[in-house]
Amino acid sequence: MGEIKSYRDLLIWQKDIVFVKQVYQETTRFPDSERYGLVNQIRRAAVSIPSNIAEGQARQHTGEFRQFLFIALGSIAEVETQIIISKELGFLSDAVSASLQADLLELQKMTRTLASRLSK
Repeated sequence: MGEIKSYRDLLIWQKDIVFVKQVYQETTRFPDSERYGLVNQIRRAAVSIPSNIAEGQARQHTGEFRQFLFIALGSIAEVETQIIISKELGFLSDAVSASLQADLLELQKMTRTLASRLSK
């Protein structure tokens, strides 16, 4: 494993960026009436995940990094809830919803693992 010099070197951050792009692509299909509602909310929450990981890692203090990872976990739960709501409202298909939720589960596991590996 190479040295981590930046948050950009973290696999979890890289996967989060891919997830954000998927969320943006899928939410372009939502009704125009949701542009400032659910679309805005789900995009902001999704963007919050890698943003918190980046900010926490950039602070270069383990305790703060862990705290920002926990904030990212909160954003993951928020996005998952919004995906469920989007599916229930018929804005996302079952397949897309399941795929996004599977990606979130992986991100959640990776985030929890990283937080647990940082010294307390």
